[in-house]
Order: sequence, then C-alpha cells, then structure tokens
Amino acid sequence: MNARSRTALFATALILGIPAAPAIASAPSPVTAGAAARHSTGALDTAALRAAIADAGKPGADATAALVRIGGSEGSWAGGAGVHDLASGAPADPGGRFRAGSVTKVFTAALVLQLASEGRVDLDRPARAYLPDLIPAAYAHVTVRQLLNHTSGIPSVGSPDDSLDYLYAHRFEGRDPADVVREATAQKPDFAPGTAQHYDNIGYTVAGLLIERVSGDSYAHQLATRIVRPLHLENTYVPGADPTIRGPHNHGYQLFTAPDGSKRLRDVTVWGAGDTFAAGDLISTTADLERFTRALFAGHVVRGAQLKEMFTTPGRSVRTWQTGAPAAYSVGLSTMRLGGRQVWGKTGGRYGYTTIIAATSSPDGQLARTLVYSVNSTDAKGSDMNPTARKIMVATFGAPDPS
Repeated sequence: MNARSRTALFATALILGIPAAPAIASAPSPVTAGAAARHSTGALDTAALRAAIADAGKPGADATAALVRIGGSEGSWAGGAGVHDLASGAPADPGGRFRAGSVTKVFTAALVLQLASEGRVDLDRPARAYLPDLIPAAYAHVTVRQLLNHTSGIPSVGSPDDSLDYLYAHRFEGRDPADVVREATAQKPDFAPGTAQHYDNIGYTVAGLLIERVSGDSYAHQLATRIVRPLHLENTYVPGADPTIRGPHNHGYQLFTAPDGSKRLRDVTVWGAGDTFAAGDLISTTADLERFTRALFAGHVVRGAQLKEMFTTPGRSVRTWQTGAPAAYSVGLSTMRLGGRQVWGKTGGRYGYTTIIAATSSPDGQLARTLVYSVNSTDAKGSDMNPTARKIMVATFGAPDPS
C-alpha cells in the first residue's frame, strides 16, 4: 500500500522535562457504551466530549463507533458511543480491540531506542552497517535516526493500483518486509539524507528488520518481551498473517463509491497486514494504549537521552519535503500546538479504524492530559481528519493555534 498517499495523520502531545513518575497506576475500568463520564476535574469539558461522539453509529455519520479515554492531572474521563456492528445495532464494546495503524511506529521507535540504550544500536551509525545485505550503497549514508524521524530520503513503495476497490480486493495479500525495502531502495532517493522530512512507512519497515537482525529475534516477540508484557498490555498484539481481530472488537466500515456514483458502507474488519509490518500492524485497546502512553511519557519505556529523542524534531533547516512546512516529526512522535500548549503524540489509520495517543504537560512538568481514542471512521484514510476525531481532539486540547 502506498503510504505516501494513503496515510493521513494528525499528531499531538507533551513537552519535555517530565520527571520520572511513580509506577503505572491501574488502568481505569471500562465504561458502558453511550458516552458516559467516569470522573472529571479541572478544565476538562466532558459536555464537549459527549457531544463530540454523540452521533457515532447514527445513519449517515462519519463514524460507526467511538471510544475515548482521557487521563492526567487535569482530570480523567472515559466514554463510548456507536454500535458494535451495523447488522445488529448492538452498543459498541467499550473494551473492544482495534487496529492501531501507525501508532505502531511509537512502539517500534521505543524498541530501537531500548537497543540504543543497551549499546547494541547507534542512532548515528548508517542503517547499512546493520543490514549490509539489504541496504544498497546508494543509501549507505542513511542513519538509524533518519529512518526513525522520516529524514532518510528513501522513497515510498506504491501499489499497482491505489484505488480503494483494488486494495479491498487484495486485502489478504501480504508482502515480505525485506522485499518492500528492496523495491524502495532500488529507486532514486527523494532527497539527500537529513535534508528534508517526509512521513512514510518505509523507515519503520527497515527499523523492524533492523530490530530482528540485532536481536536475533522476531519483531513481534521483541515487542511482547520488551513492552507488552512488562506493561501488562493484555490486549495488545501483532497479528502477523492473521487478517482477523481476535477477541472482542467493534466492526470497522469504509465508505465505497459505486460505478453509478452512489456510496455505501462495506465491512472492512477482516483485512490483512499488507506491507505495514513494524510501521502499522498493531492491534490494541484504548485502555492498553492509555497505559502505554503514561508509561512512555513518564520514562518507564525509554529514558534519558533516548527519551529525549522522542521529543526532538530535526533542526529548523529541515523542512517537510515538497511543502516546505516546518518538520513536525521526531523519533516516533509528532508535535503541534493546540489550545496554546505543545502537544505530542501519534495517529494511526487502517481502513475502518482511526486511532491516536497524545499528551501534554502542565507548566510544572507534570503529565497534564492524555488522550487515546479509537474512532471507527468510515473515511479512515481520507485526505482530511475524520470529523468525529477532530471534535474529540478539540474538546480535549483546544483548537490548533494560529500559524
């Protein structure tokens, strides 16, 4: 799948300087569907949050379900709305699993950073030093850090046909990650390494293979051993070749356009990994991702110099490729200003599912607000942010600051 044209994202959450936090608190208990509040304090606008998800599951809505969890020192809230599936109309399962899409990249970046903290990976060393049989001489100067902050210049890998109908027809076909890398690196670079930033999947596909080469283990097992099990993320896993979502989950739907121009929803819950691998293959829940977000930003997943990498974008001389906008991606995360505060995080999109993890800190450096949502959007890879997801973001953090 062509990540250049198919991946739409909106990033967010957290300023640097957050001190080491206490051990991770138990995840809040799930709520019943219907946009119910669990607890709120401070400036958290629970009425706006309820309103943001109120239309999910209704006829013609842009989302069939929406699950939200908010935490931090400013208050916490959990709500759900919409339906489990359109056929039954049963309420959405608040603890349902979903495809987390590119939120996977945060986990992958953390794995590489852990290996760096152990002295097994040098972020300034060329990726070719670890994968000499896979990375050709034309990309000999691409460093590991450049893979992770999207400044490598390695081009996207396209699909023979990028239409939704074609991708749906071939949704069970997978690709060997090494073959994806060979195809990408057989092309000319988009730009010289480190001179521009272009968000894409390819750097994280290489990173996943690098993790496997350095560790001598599979990506999925390293993820489970280093992050999933230590944090007790009991509903988070890499499905691999399995196109289904195991366990409780809400169905995902995508809006398709018929030859006569009419539009209809199609169930896209069962869909293979394609070429996403370490860039977007994770399945999780809002409770698990909230726990991971708190642990990551508190320094319990990576720490010190490695944690700082996740909150450091390239220098001002590095601009977004083709648009010239300021570079907004760090190693694993992205940043923007919302409601007058710096927010860091990561979005993800797979057909039928849109996800985010995000957080921001208070002036005293405490974790002020975290956001995790799963929106079963019917336009999951559209060019614009899903309207329900946008309303959740604004209700949580505020509107984007004027540029």
